[in-house]
Amino acid sequence: MLPALVGLGFLVLPVVGLVMRTPWSTLGTRLGEPQVRDALRLSLVTATTATAICLLLGVPLAWLLARVDFRGRRVVRALVTVPLVLPPVVGGVALLLVLGRRGIVGQWLDRAFGLTLPFTTAGVVVAETFVAMPFLVISVEGALRAADQRFEEAAATLGATRWTSFRRVTLPLVAPGVAAGAILSWARALGEFGATITFAGNFPGRTQTMPLGVYLALETDPQAAIVLSLVLLAVSILVLVGLRDRWVSTP
Repeated sequence: MLPALVGLGFLVLPVVGLVMRTPWSTLGTRLGEPQVRDALRLSLVTATTATAICLLLGVPLAWLLARVDFRGRRVVRALVTVPLVLPPVVGGVALLLVLGRRGIVGQWLDRAFGLTLPFTTAGVVVAETFVAMPFLVISVEGALRAADQRFEEAAATLGATRWTSFRRVTLPLVAPGVAAGAILSWARALGEFGATITFAGNFPGRTQTMPLGVYLALETDPQAAIVLSLVLLAVSILVLVGLRDRWVSTP
């Protein structure tokens, strides 16, 4: 019992300490400060954009892994999950090597379109998408594997095309899994730090998201760092509440 209580205290006390040290009397003023407001706005915009890209690319990828039996599927699934275990800073370095101005793909984008991703707001979206997409793919693939394929087979016998069957039958069946994956991806993108600061830098108003704002504010304005941390904590709690029936419920 004692080790369990120590473990619980180890996890809970930092959160309690954050709440206790929050400047509640000036919270509204702090949230209205330009650097806090800009970091919050940028975080919401980039995280939402990254989640949309995850949905656009991740749902078809999850369907491929769940429904198509091809050689090397296990390898592809392993590669998809690499960002989950890869240190975020290493992910940022990898993105620089591929999408940087002298990167494998980045130099072609620069020459052909004059497009430069590192140290831009678009670079923030790319970094957040890289670390967040596996959460969506894993969630949707699990939902697809659990869905009854007889409904899809029945739609096919009635003349539905594969696209119609996917849109009218499969997606409604796996909608809870898609929603859960999207929420997790959004939360992961919102809290991303390592890959973002490595690939996109830390420029206020352009690439400085809330986690980066916390890092910078710790040196110049600890109260602002606490306020930003409280916002991220509130988002995390809302995500857990939204997913309670799917991820944290008990039998």
